[in-house]
Amino acid sequence: MSQQEGYSPSFKRPAEIMRMRRKRARSDAGVFSSPSGQGSSGSPGQSSSSPASLRPFSPGPLFNAQQRSGGGIKRRNPFANIENTFSPKKKLLIYNDGSAEPAESHGKAALKEGDWHFSEKLTEAEKRESEHIPSEKCQTFSEDDSLFEEEEEDVLRPLLKSPQAIAPASIAPPVCTEYPADWSLKTRVLFTSPLSLSWAEHPKAQEEALGLSQHCRSQFTTLPHSLQDPKSSSELRCAFQQSLAYWQHPSVSWLSLFPRINAERSFTGKSTPWAQDAALQQSLMREWSVSLSSLYSLLKSRLCPYFYLCSYQFTVLFRAAGLGGNGSITALISPTTRGLREAMKSEGIEFSLPLVEEKKKGREQQNSGADHGEEDEGEHKEKEHHRTPSEDDVDGDDECTEDEECSFSWLKEMGVQDKIKKPDGITIKLRKDSHTVSLDHKPESVVCVEGSHTFTLINFLINCKSMVAAAGSQAGLPPTLLSPVAFRGATMHTLKSRSVNVKSQVGSTYQNISSLEVTGPILPSSLHAITTLLRPAQKGNFSAALYAHVPTAVMNVHAKQFTNGTADLSACGLHPSSVQQLQQPSGLGKSALTHINMNNYSYTWKN
Repeated sequence: MSQQEGYSPSFKRPAEIMRMRRKRARSDAGVFSSPSGQGSSGSPGQSSSSPASLRPFSPGPLFNAQQRSGGGIKRRNPFANIENTFSPKKKLLIYNDGSAEPAESHGKAALKEGDWHFSEKLTEAEKRESEHIPSEKCQTFSEDDSLFEEEEEDVLRPLLKSPQAIAPASIAPPVCTEYPADWSLKTRVLFTSPLSLSWAEHPKAQEEALGLSQHCRSQFTTLPHSLQDPKSSSELRCAFQQSLAYWQHPSVSWLSLFPRINAERSFTGKSTPWAQDAALQQSLMREWSVSLSSLYSLLKSRLCPYFYLCSYQFTVLFRAAGLGGNGSITALISPTTRGLREAMKSEGIEFSLPLVEEKKKGREQQNSGADHGEEDEGEHKEKEHHRTPSEDDVDGDDECTEDEECSFSWLKEMGVQDKIKKPDGITIKLRKDSHTVSLDHKPESVVCVEGSHTFTLINFLINCKSMVAAAGSQAGLPPTLLSPVAFRGATMHTLKSRSVNVKSQVGSTYQNISSLEVTGPILPSSLHAITTLLRPAQKGNFSAALYAHVPTAVMNVHAKQFTNGTADLSACGLHPSSVQQLQQPSGLGKSALTHINMNNYSYTWKN
């Protein structure tokens, strides 16, 4: 019967099988002959202890039959199939008689018996490419009589590997050695680690004194990449005490002066002798003014990197030139009210509303395009650049100029001017003011002051009567000043730390977790200093839950960027790594970090 198209060589008729067996018996008699010329005495179904040659799965001749000698035949696996047992690497060694292309599967072309063998005829180009590959491969039979194992498989590996064959797991994830700068004040940070954090508690008197001395002198200790026994490391404990120190004015031992916004409960029932004493209030304000002036002088000289002013209504962050990606001194105020912004305008203080301007810019980009040409856009941007932001620009599309608001000529065109009551001037003004007042006490009300206007802002804050509460539990008490370095009239304070070992449920088991709780006004540089110490002490594995003072979360917003280079802050009193982190613009927007996790010395975070 003639061979039909699509016929598979793996399926044979009984007559063909018998013909194949007779042919194999004749070929085996000559191949497996002993050195003396006698044939093998074993039957086809038997095998000797050391087979001389290996037969592939039917159909096909013996592999390397000419170079093997000995008696006996390895029994063929009757369930084996060439197509489902040969690996792609071994298929490359099997060629068709008439071409150099690899043999395809039995479903693509019909192959006759004896068509599968090693091709010894290679083109000149193939020989040149395969000069480094041995012409003979030593092969052994596996124990299950079904697979061939190549001893020198790594020789073909460079030829068979492709870019697509590289596993994604072989590409190591990027290592993030730093988290973004967070300018918000923290009230509480909870560190957890699988390793013990008991080294952070109960410092010796000498270690505490040395840590405070290093803080005052701006001396920093370099720790190794990993500490084997953190509890016995005196340098680590001294550096931890150094990272907890900060400076504050005023300082009242029986009152906690941070936070000040919505803190009436912490002042209730406490002794406030200045509340009804005007002379005492004036004395406190004089000392406070001297301290604020001292801080600004240090900031201008780049001897102080930043400081906070916390009043009962708002918080002000002053940053030195070079921090946050800015080339000049900047001040961020949050939250603000319309009254405060109007008072700043009357004093000649120029400021911007970063979030409002960002929202308006995004709205303009969406509306621009086909309606405006390139020239109109250039003129519009030039006008916006030279125009000082006003309160009328707060809500963009919902507001108009006074002429547009008071023009009712369209009523006459419709003939209904007598039927509709026109709004008076007071109603129009109240409508305008409603959009401005709607920003009060919201994150969008954050104000940014830059350059020389920050000095005017300092004078404004000193002389502003609304800085001090006139009534209530905080009446007569000046705002709190917080700084990472010493200034005139300041008192050194330390953050409170407490270490506890707890058991946490992980799946169905409980795992020992060590925790370290730090409370107080945690400055950005203090947080970075503590995480820098935890990296070698905990061998690069710890996590932190951050609790930010809500009014200061928006202080990560971008101000105007300058391109006049980075200022020298080497003498500002912070660790060089902390300065390097705070110099970068924060990418957190109007949010603050909530979680920091370090795994295998690589940071991840959430905000």
